[in-house]
Amino acid sequence: MAEKQAKYRLEIQQMMFVSGEAGEASAETTGIIEEIVRQQVIEILTQCNDSAIRRGSRSIGVVDLFFLIRKDIAKTARLKTFLSWKDVRKTAKDTDEKGGDADIGAGDDPIGGADVPGAGGPTVGDATKKNKRSRIVLPWDVQSFYAEQVPEREDEEDEDEGEMNEATLQRLKAADERTKDMTREEYVHWSECRQASFTFRKGKRFREWAAFGVVTDSKPNDDIIDILGFLTFEMVQTLTEEALKVKAEDDIHKSKSGGEDSHQDKKRKRETGLFDPPAEGHAPVGPHHVQEAYRRLQKKANKPKVWMGGPRALQRTKIQLI
Repeated sequence: MAEKQAKYRLEIQQMMFVSGEAGEASAETTGIIEEIVRQQVIEILTQCNDSAIRRGSRSIGVVDLFFLIRKDIAKTARLKTFLSWKDVRKTAKDTDEKGGDADIGAGDDPIGGADVPGAGGPTVGDATKKNKRSRIVLPWDVQSFYAEQVPEREDEEDEDEGEMNEATLQRLKAADERTKDMTREEYVHWSECRQASFTFRKGKRFREWAAFGVVTDSKPNDDIIDILGFLTFEMVQTLTEEALKVKAEDDIHKSKSGGEDSHQDKKRKRETGLFDPPAEGHAPVGPHHVQEAYRRLQKKANKPKVWMGGPRALQRTKIQLI
């Protein structure tokens, strides 16, 4: 993909940095990742549109996106948690705005004054109850089969959160290893990179980039855009982590075989001496690493099937979601 067509080069570089890439990726590398993510988003919208039509709906719903990733239990649980906390933040923001309106004319007291009925806002117990994270129940969950639901307990955990927490803890451990030796300025930069997004305050650009008007006629709501922003970040993260594994294998192979000069028998790899110049810095992930990582991820998704013969067996397989 040409550099002039790239719209998310900075965001992808920030996402790659958070995902473990210490070097600055080239424009060609970020361009390949952007094109891969764009194809994935278009495939998601296409499958969601087909799912919505089968449901008898004209517009894509949140349930259609969940249906596509339902087999990835950890990712489904992370997405549920993301939407639940988003709802909590929205509720808390609405509560603060209403409380702010009630504070007008209450004097210099930041709380709103004790003599004004209800000016102090809800109590701690009421606020906790109102801002409690709600559980998302999908149509294929067992809970949705019954009209009456069992009341939720505060100490009750979702069954899928165990697998989600395992994957999350691994990434948090890797992030802790990277940030423990950072200076204050480096950590601030790393924290800013964690906020990179394809969709946050870029809704119009994202709709044009993902060809919403071409793939689907329905106008997506804010929840759909936020979910796609969540999924695109996970795509870049997964691609980067897999590309780093490919690069590590490539570096080990080069170190054992002598690099590019391995085909020359007369040349021997010289050991590092005391007065040799320092080794080159960390080389970033290259385009071929990303392409190989994408191939491996597609190979994992496309499981081998029994050869049935016939013309349908020669059809090209569709893109698998990362």
